[in-house]
Amino acid sequence: MQHTPLLEDDRALAHESQAFWTIFLLAFVLLFTVVLLAKLVGMPWREILPGAEHAKGIGQGVKAAVYTFMSHII
Repeated sequence: MQHTPLLEDDRALAHESQAFWTIFLLAFVLLFTVVLLAKLVGMPWREILPGAEHAKGIGQGVKAAVYTFMSHII
């Protein structure tokens, strides 16, 4: 039988998942705050967030920007 270290180490996968969601939530809160401040000032927030250019709403735009940000750091 082949040696499959990824299947044997379930704790590493759980830790990576927790780290992923922690980074996602922190980035989402930070970028959501930036978007809200930009809307209050009247700035076009879609232009300052990478990946949010074609988003229809704030939630979709921030989520797209977070995934774009995370693809660069992970």
